[in-house]
Amino acid sequence: MAVNYSTPAPDLLYPVPGVELGPAQAGIKKPGRHDLLVVRLAPGSRVAGVFTQNRFCAAPVLVCREHLARVAKSGGSIRALVVNTGNANAGTGEPGLRDARATCAGLAALLGCAPHEVLPFSTGVIMEPLPIERLLAGLPRGVAALAGNAWPLAAQTIMTTDTIAKAASRRVAAGGATVTVTGISKGAGMIQPNMATMLGFVATDAPIAQDVLEQLVREVAAESFNRITIDGDTSTNDSFVLISTGQAAMPGIASRDHPPYAAVKDAICDVAQELAQAIVRDGEGATKFITVTVEGGRDAAECDRIARQIAHSPLVKTAFFASDANLGRIVCAVGNGGPADLDTSRVDIHLDDVAIVLRGGRAPSYREEDGARIMKQSEMTVRVSLGRGGAAATIWTCDLSHEYVSINADYRS
Repeated sequence: MAVNYSTPAPDLLYPVPGVELGPAQAGIKKPGRHDLLVVRLAPGSRVAGVFTQNRFCAAPVLVCREHLARVAKSGGSIRALVVNTGNANAGTGEPGLRDARATCAGLAALLGCAPHEVLPFSTGVIMEPLPIERLLAGLPRGVAALAGNAWPLAAQTIMTTDTIAKAASRRVAAGGATVTVTGISKGAGMIQPNMATMLGFVATDAPIAQDVLEQLVREVAAESFNRITIDGDTSTNDSFVLISTGQAAMPGIASRDHPPYAAVKDAICDVAQELAQAIVRDGEGATKFITVTVEGGRDAAECDRIARQIAHSPLVKTAFFASDANLGRIVCAVGNGGPADLDTSRVDIHLDDVAIVLRGGRAPSYREEDGARIMKQSEMTVRVSLGRGGAAATIWTCDLSHEYVSINADYRS
């Protein structure tokens, strides 16, 4: 189960005016579970997204990019999203593209919009043909189920190896109105998103101009979904979408300098960070949630590189799983990720409040039982100070357990 995380109660997931969600059972992989989600957006809604940097990106990612570009050129809007689980429609070549486009056309016909006004998303097993007939047959059931308060079931619908549904919501005063931000995400493995997460959808009723929204989605991803790693793999299907329905009774946010922007951005970032951290907390087989902070760098890039080196290291992650205070593994990871001119005599490392390394050597006060005490906790922070500047970076990760191997060995069975 997820480390110190539970899905928010349904009454804490606020409906976003202008967003309706329709979960349905389509039998895409297994019968008897919700595996298809239809999302209908109010006319005039604005949508921006960031997608995987994996070169073998899935057919729906290609179609999403194509449709967003077409809408941007025509001045139209995205009217719907459709998400299926159980099949990634990745590594499927031209047939996969045809299936992704057929999905959009099928939903467009039901909703009375153009196919390019629909964005498709898929997640599941790679290189298997999408069961398009079952998906298309499930679309009317998704449309019939459309409701503004369906966020809890929508979060369950998009799960794959997740053990728990991931959702978050905020309400904030901005521009003389109450603005709502609600989102869902899925992901538990194949997580080192170089732009976003496995799948993440965040919606707000704040009216945000398209160019502002496009910059905002990149900034939010950089502060949330780009800060997580479970196993160092970037999926073929990673997608993070930010939706603005414009239904809140407030002036439009036409620039980042507009006074309501800061409050709205903070609420969106809060939701995205909660969703991103929930993915790590629910990492496949995870038993511990670990924050890695590297500070005192010359620039954020070198801090980020070292933090990821620590967070990705199988030796570090398995030591955390075992509560084994073999903390020289962290020292090794810092050295592997550090710049060529790193002066190790200025490096300090702490595990929570326990000094492990001071000025490049074992801290005189360090006792292995102190390190073991911290490592037995379900949450902890690794803090590295480089002593060479004022930059910092944080990554959220988890341990690596026997269960991770079992889950991925049995994934297709």
